[in-house]
Amino acid sequence: MPPDPEKKNGESFDVVLVHGKTADGEGACVLRARPGRIEAGEVRPLREGRPLAAGGDVVRLTAREGAPNVYDVDVHYTVPKDTAAVDTAGGPAQVATPAYRDSWDRTFGAGRARQLAN
Repeated sequence: MPPDPEKKNGESFDVVLVHGKTADGEGACVLRARPGRIEAGEVRPLREGRPLAAGGDVVRLTAREGAPNVYDVDVHYTVPKDTAAVDTAGGPAQVATPAYRDSWDRTFGAGRARQLAN
């Protein structure tokens, strides 16, 4: 029986072809081939403090011998597609614990807000 074309050394294949830079010059444009699909995308270096794209992958690319610009893909983490949306109400989070309220009352007095309103 001939080897399965979707397998390389008994594993599913996952490769990318790098074909240019991204518009901002920070990443590379790629075509990714894996069993049953071919996708166009970008690869970028991880940067501390920058969010990961929902549905994206954190990968390590390993150059293939004798194939310039072709890399084997090793997926280290897949970012969930349904990541929780960031609260866009604006402003900082409100923190009003009982200790915070007690401290406010000690500092400004319990009726200060009522006095200012009148």
